[in-house]
Amino acid sequence: MELISPVIETYIAQFTSPEPIALEEVNKATTAKHPMAHMLSGHVQGQFLSMICAMLKPKHVLEIGTFTGYSALCMQRCLPEDGMIHTIEIRPEDAATAAENFSKLNANKQITLHIGNAMEIITQLPYQWDLVFIDADKTGYINYYEMVVPLLAKEGIIIADNVLFHGQVLEEPLKGKNAKAVHAFNQHVQQDPRTEQVMLSIRDGLTIIKKK
Repeated sequence: MELISPVIETYIAQFTSPEPIALEEVNKATTAKHPMAHMLSGHVQGQFLSMICAMLKPKHVLEIGTFTGYSALCMQRCLPEDGMIHTIEIRPEDAATAAENFSKLNANKQITLHIGNAMEIITQLPYQWDLVFIDADKTGYINYYEMVVPLLAKEGIIIADNVLFHGQVLEEPLKGKNAKAVHAFNQHVQQDPRTEQVMLSIRDGLTIIKKK
């Protein structure tokens, strides 16, 4: 399903600050070489993540789902000097690509890459998170959310990606495990008395969540 007109998408991109050249190269390389390139955050969403970091000035950032490293690099470019991103990727091939991209952009001082199961790795990280970006397996979203809500810093926020899941969350009946999982996550967050949220139609849908 086409959520937003391509003409509008083009207009939005035109009036969004351009990617730094190094990030544009990561974007283009992923698009050219990766069979699942549609998973990349992309220019507009990447700039959104950069702006969020510029405003929040987070010291501890958790990213669940590294892919090729583009979104982590977008956040890293606006981190404060003492900021650190811990990003988790379960697929070794994508983790290797991300590690290469982090090295090329000299981002290793502020990005720590973890390879493996996020549910296990998060329990080993002794931080309160100022910013959490969830962009991993959709069937795990509720579990990730429940794990990180208690770990949020006082002013911390969660950003969940793909909350519109290509428009499939609007279908009746819902089809496919991912669409069902995302819809269940959206309902779960909406009904959680601990938090409040706003859903945005950026790219494939983003929800920003904070504790009340």
